[in-house]
Amino acid sequence: MSVYDIGRICVKTMGREAGYYCVIVDIIDKNYLLIDGLKVRRRRINYKHIEPIKENVEIKKGASHEEVEAAIKKAKLEKKMKEIVSIPIK
Repeated sequence: MSVYDIGRICVKTMGREAGYYCVIVDIIDKNYLLIDGLKVRRRRINYKHIEPIKENVEIKKGASHEEVEAAIKKAKLEKKMKEIVSIPIK
């Protein structure tokens, strides 16, 4: 069991979508994950560019965008997923 499990909600820390919440949809290899979200496009990212938080949603590996949206609504995290988190500059 890893911190980067399928269904884990994370915050993007790098790129144009930095500060938005996303969900891990698939683990590609030891460096890359597939993410998706309400305000984040579905894409492959390096695990170093996200920060996991304690919440999870119930999805299966490789879930479609519609399945991810439905899981977020079911977990009642829709409002949180649309927020922007301020990220401190390192």
